[in-house]
Amino acid sequence: MKDFKKSVVYQIYPKSFYDSNGDGIGDLRGVIQKLDYIRELGADYIWMTPFYVSPQKDNGYDVANYYEIDPRYGTMQDFDTLMEEARKRGIRIMMDMVFNHTSDQNEWFQKALAGDEKYKNFYIFRKGKEDGTPPTNWESKFGGSAWEYVENLGEYYLHLFDVSQPDLNWDNEEVRKEVQNVVKFWMKKGVKGFRFDVVNLISKGKFEDDFEGDGRRFYTDGPNIHKYLQELNEATFGTDAEIITVGEMSSTSIENCYRYAGAEEKELSMVFSFHHLKVDFMGNEKWVMVPFDFMKLKNILFDWQTKMAEHDAWNAVFWCNHDQPRVVSRFGNTKQYWKESAKMLGTVIHCLRGTPYIYQGEELGMTNPGFREISQYRDVESLNHFRILQEKGLTEENAYQILGIHSRDNSRTPMQWDHSKNAGFTTGTPWIEVTPNYVDINAAAELEDEDSIFHYYKQLIALRKKYDVIAYGDVEPLAKEHPSVFAYRRSYKGESLVVINNFYGKDTTWKSEIELKGYEIILSNYKQHDIENQEIRMKPYESIVLYRKSAFA
Repeated sequence: MKDFKKSVVYQIYPKSFYDSNGDGIGDLRGVIQKLDYIRELGADYIWMTPFYVSPQKDNGYDVANYYEIDPRYGTMQDFDTLMEEARKRGIRIMMDMVFNHTSDQNEWFQKALAGDEKYKNFYIFRKGKEDGTPPTNWESKFGGSAWEYVENLGEYYLHLFDVSQPDLNWDNEEVRKEVQNVVKFWMKKGVKGFRFDVVNLISKGKFEDDFEGDGRRFYTDGPNIHKYLQELNEATFGTDAEIITVGEMSSTSIENCYRYAGAEEKELSMVFSFHHLKVDFMGNEKWVMVPFDFMKLKNILFDWQTKMAEHDAWNAVFWCNHDQPRVVSRFGNTKQYWKESAKMLGTVIHCLRGTPYIYQGEELGMTNPGFREISQYRDVESLNHFRILQEKGLTEENAYQILGIHSRDNSRTPMQWDHSKNAGFTTGTPWIEVTPNYVDINAAAELEDEDSIFHYYKQLIALRKKYDVIAYGDVEPLAKEHPSVFAYRRSYKGESLVVINNFYGKDTTWKSEIELKGYEIILSNYKQHDIENQEIRMKPYESIVLYRKSAFA
């Protein structure tokens, strides 16, 4: 049985991972062909974003059929082969479950649109206000109203995301039973992990106008959320101790996460929270250009680390996923210190308390693509906001700059396998353009280079398996007031780990507030170090991991 505290999850965005048949779209057979690469890295689980039947309005997060593989990704036989080949390599599969909403092409919603009362009650339909306007002033997370009018029904339906993604009505017990059936189906296939998309939005609160924000306070961490998760746990994955679960928690509170991921709560194994990835936003507004706030980043990460530990709750720790820009472009330096900053950012996350998630290409230091034409973008959110930003008065140039920083397409460009055409991703035309620097940044080159980012990530994964203090230790923030150092100590049964990171491209000095005598360096992104007594003089983006085992443990 795998211990999720000692494990590392590798996230695959199948559409962009590896194309086995030359149609320009990654597929399940492509994943099968690259399993040895993931085994070489050392990951324990593969989480794949949805590959169910879907019209792909939101790249598969609009599910038309939860029980069938979309033909563009392959067949159920391909999936069964993937499961078997992964099992042979000691790798388990984590499925992505999208249960806040379906596609408008889903059979349930089509029946609802036809006026079938049973299926109308699967979704959230409401009459408009007396003047005919939507039931509330809530905004969709993709821009515009969260309500869409259906002429033949004379009612609006709720869609917190795209208009093609109607929200399910979890207050209807029949909906909850259908969701349980989906989970049970994939459990029977041997799936040992589930990631639940925006799951803390499934229980809606009051349907009333929000005069303070965009409506999220009325539908986030809703009144029955814990009840519904406990029910799902008890009926499905909770019956198999080997299954791990993670919930994506949109705009959540840490207090709710004590329960979502609490060891005794019987809800989920762990949670994704995103507060630390809003430090380059302006409030909750991401479509802006502001430098990231390092002190805020530190405070948020330390807050979640220490408080979740106090409540015996578990974090998923990560920088990147299919919805986030590439971290080395975001918080690192893609020019002079590309390799050093990518390794430093990896160190920060992998030595924290929590299960690390690596997003495909992160272990290579892949960067944002730097698109300069709207025709290069594919994401519905980006296309909507390119228009919205200009309607707000920004120039086209400014809109491109903001998309270049925040667009979800930044992480969705094809995996860079080698320096051949299209980065070795496809023999055809890729569904989205490849990042031009693939000639220099690619898996083939990094596998050959012992000093590569790939090999560094491999070491980080190996350290978690070797040292119990990384998996089980508590967290003590260090250098809390230092303007450029991110440091912390982990302690467990006589083992002690001190992790020191310079977050910036200039030299800095930190005088440690704890005794460093007796520690040895077990990992660093530089070969030479300048440590004298308690004073550490750090080079740009330098990362040092120190370890000590007490003789009295």
